Amino acid sequence: MRRTRQNEKLRSLVRETHLRLDQLIYPIFVAEGIQEPHQVASMPGVVQQPLTMLDREAERIASLGIPAVLLFGIPSEKDEVGSQAYAEQGVVQQAVRRFKAVTPETLVITDVCMCEYTSHGHCGIIRRGEVQNDETLELLARTALSQVEAGADIVAPSDMMDGRVGAIRRTLDEHKFTGVPIMSYAAKFASGFYGPFRDAAGSTPQFGDRRAYQMDPANAREALREVELDIAEGADMIIAKPAMAYMDIIRQIRDRTSLPIAAYNVSGEYAMIKAAAQNGWIDERRIVMEVLTGLHRAGSDMIITYFAPAVAQWLKES
Repeated sequence: MRRTRQNEKLRSLVRETHLRLDQLIYPIFVAEGIQEPHQVASMPGVVQQPLTMLDREAERIASLGIPAVLLFGIPSEKDEVGSQAYAEQGVVQQAVRRFKAVTPETLVITDVCMCEYTSHGHCGIIRRGEVQNDETLELLARTALSQVEAGADIVAPSDMMDGRVGAIRRTLDEHKFTGVPIMSYAAKFASGFYGPFRDAAGSTPQFGDRRAYQMDPANAREALREVELDIAEGADMIIAKPAMAYMDIIRQIRDRTSLPIAAYNVSGEYAMIKAAAQNGWIDERRIVMEVLTGLHRAGSDMIITYFAPAVAQWLKES
């Protein structure tokens, strides 16, 4: 077996899994009410971008050749029903317009959820201390519609309310947006790996947690059922989140569907690698490329990662 491992030319010739630039999706946090980028303390190298500087960020991403971004909004005002999520001049809606005006060729994916916009930090309407599933669906559908009207190419519901893919699909179709794909967070687990994201997005729940609607990390068969339901409701692409501790889930999804799959290399996974690299314990470039190649090998077609700009540069150099 060692005959084909003797040098890089041979290793490259027989390499089975290739990480490519066109597989990358870069998550971006866009904030209202700030004039300069704000560093996220728990995510070195990741910032909250001000709307006023988004043109420059759009140009940077395009120059790196990254094909797609995933936008998260941080509004200056929040309320009980997350009204800024579906406002015509909401932060994400403004961000989409800016991105498409500067780099129309960049695919803009928008996160569809309520947690960044609600005063309580949960992903839906609260009644008697509980998130109300069916009441929330209407607001999620309104949010997706407003984002698409602003120019979003793809919508990505991340709330984990039952039936939200179907509600969004019906609403988009009724308003003649039949060609807009839905990239569903179908297998989204209630994970400890999300901590840094909540710092970045300001979305920490003010009471309780999200385990009543996000998935139990112990359950694989349930994840497959979630995927099946979202596909039946009209999902065009599937997201598995987190990624590194859930490669078995990615593989099982891949074995059961031909739909495109995105692995979300989440904030906690990013933060761990950055911290270890900054301490000199690991080679950051080597580890990142190994992890992302592993996610692709497990079955993902796309990778959502905060490492996207660095990986884009590394791939160009290789």
